[in-house]
Amino acid sequence: MLLRRLLLGAVLAPFLSIPSPRQFSIDQREHYLTNDDVIFIRPGLKVAVNSVTIGSDRKPVVDFTLTDGADQPIDRLGKVTPGPVALSFVLSWYNPDTRQYTAYTTRVQTTPANSPHPNVSAVQASNDAGGTFTDLETGHGRYTFRTVLPANFDQTKTTTSGIYATRDLTAELGKTYFANTEFDFRPDGQKVTETWAKINQNTSCNNCHDPLQAHGGARQDVKLCALCHQPQTVDPDTGNTVDFKVMIHKIHMGSSLPSVKAGTPYQIIGFGQSVNDFSTVVFPQDIRNCANCHEGTNPAAKPAQSFAWYTYPSRAACGSCHDDINFATGANHPGGPQADDSACAACHTPDSGHEFDASIKGGHTIETKSAQLKGLAAAVVGVSNVKPGQKPTAVFKVTNGDGSAVDASKLSTFAPIIGGPTRSYRTAIRESAVGKATFDSTAGTTSYTFATALPADATGTWTVSADLFRTVTLKRADGKPDITGVREAGINPILYAAITGTAAPRRAVVTRAQCNVCHDDLALHGGQRKNTEECVICHNPVADDSSQRPASANPPESISFQRLIHRIHSGENLTQDFTIYGFGGSVNNFNDIRFPGDRRDCAKCHAGTSHLLPLPSAIDPVVTLRDYFSPQGPATAACLGCHDSRDVAAHAFTNTANFPGSNIPAEACATCHGTGADFDVAKVHAR
Repeated sequence: MLLRRLLLGAVLAPFLSIPSPRQFSIDQREHYLTNDDVIFIRPGLKVAVNSVTIGSDRKPVVDFTLTDGADQPIDRLGKVTPGPVALSFVLSWYNPDTRQYTAYTTRVQTTPANSPHPNVSAVQASNDAGGTFTDLETGHGRYTFRTVLPANFDQTKTTTSGIYATRDLTAELGKTYFANTEFDFRPDGQKVTETWAKINQNTSCNNCHDPLQAHGGARQDVKLCALCHQPQTVDPDTGNTVDFKVMIHKIHMGSSLPSVKAGTPYQIIGFGQSVNDFSTVVFPQDIRNCANCHEGTNPAAKPAQSFAWYTYPSRAACGSCHDDINFATGANHPGGPQADDSACAACHTPDSGHEFDASIKGGHTIETKSAQLKGLAAAVVGVSNVKPGQKPTAVFKVTNGDGSAVDASKLSTFAPIIGGPTRSYRTAIRESAVGKATFDSTAGTTSYTFATALPADATGTWTVSADLFRTVTLKRADGKPDITGVREAGINPILYAAITGTAAPRRAVVTRAQCNVCHDDLALHGGQRKNTEECVICHNPVADDSSQRPASANPPESISFQRLIHRIHSGENLTQDFTIYGFGGSVNNFNDIRFPGDRRDCAKCHAGTSHLLPLPSAIDPVVTLRDYFSPQGPATAACLGCHDSRDVAAHAFTNTANFPGSNIPAEACATCHGTGADFDVAKVHAR
């Protein structure tokens, strides 16, 4: 193998444009290869369709090209270049009137005898099976379908050839590459004028899914999905359609589906009779954020048909989320029975310009994004008396969206906070200032003096913030009762103040913007806590849920941020129970959370290189009474947040020393897992 690599590298290197390993980011496995390895492996996979022809035998023939990430040809069979490539082909025709595909490539799926619905058959869209490959040259070939198109197939219809390809480099790199492509053509040779333009972008899906991948990972492109996931395909086991607009809405509604709440699980029986139960899915933002998925979060990159979600209402699409509606009888539908979709748009106009009415945009208005809200912003403009033992006075400037001043003492909640030290929070003082703060109408500021003094031994930099919201009532445009009790919250303001020395801001580990890529508008504890810089004040190494947890359920659970967030997002992958007792004794169990991304992508959530070792010095240990040992060093607490097994805990425990005279465990983590080490955090998480 080594000789093959050296010879191949010597022959090809002068002629190929091969990237250096260092051109790959540290979260990619290719980054850790040698130059010779890169030349040999030829990382990446791209597939392109050059043409599709349909001969007199009515068998489609696809002329395709395979290249690596540097656009150099690779061998389909994996003999000239490493990594054989498996290709699968789908062929579907497009109906512009219904904006739907119908696949020519199909299969018959029959339920087994032991199924709840035995021996039920359904014709399903699928890939072509049993066709013939002709390899013309390295990276160039043809595929002749086994499927024969119907004698009367419409040659004027836009037809799409979809390919999903897999390049297996697990032996060489421990990695598999995937590639998808679609090619539109008209069998009569005329120019394509009617196409299925994406109603959303892959990037919208990948905000959370990182990346979107289904059926073993090979299918990652939305348009490819649409070639099969159309009304023609039904799951015969459950009778559920896998039509894209229905299935995707139902999956993302998950536990919030009316049918699921009524006791009927939402399931799709997949390959090998696998049961895919989506009844526990919890969407990480408000499900009414239709535009986030359909139009994307980048206004400059809206897909061509991003308007489809509010322009073409249908019983199938709307009834997928609102699945307690019976359109045949009219049950739960104010418009009564609907035999077809022809009358939908009469009531459900795209946008009436009003909120909370029957228009599609109006009906999906999120209360906290209502145009009726004035806007609420806050800043800490100063703080005094911040020496040990003193009672600090903080000055806030709270304004409406138009810049007019707000008397913060008259808000529904105005709770100033001071906590520290920023090096490693241990103390948090939160007090209600409603009716207690002083408003200066001339300056437009609100001042509050804490009733609690700073600790006599306070040192370093402390943080001043506040929770603040007002309760408002929103008018509905449909004549129904007003919406009361809506909380309009401001982003928690932050000011760093030096108790001793010079003010040193808290290190940035995560940012609100990164959270909102998936969460849209991070808002916790009744919607009043929105800023991760404030979260860490209370979610500190010594904090736990003992104030809410009953004695019978002790010991208390740590709520330290690194442990809490890692465990919440690990969810169903945890080996231990993770339950937090919250406000009012609420029981919050996170073991059923289904994280939609890849947890190895640490940089998606972490700011900069904050997830890499070694961590900054003098961070306090985390008290973890419900784990295998306590306290845990800060690196250990973070790593065991995801890797929560007994074996990993034992590994961390045996590599931690408790030196006499120090209350901070000495962790040896960075010795092996530090930047540049053999088991560098970035390297072991690389994908």
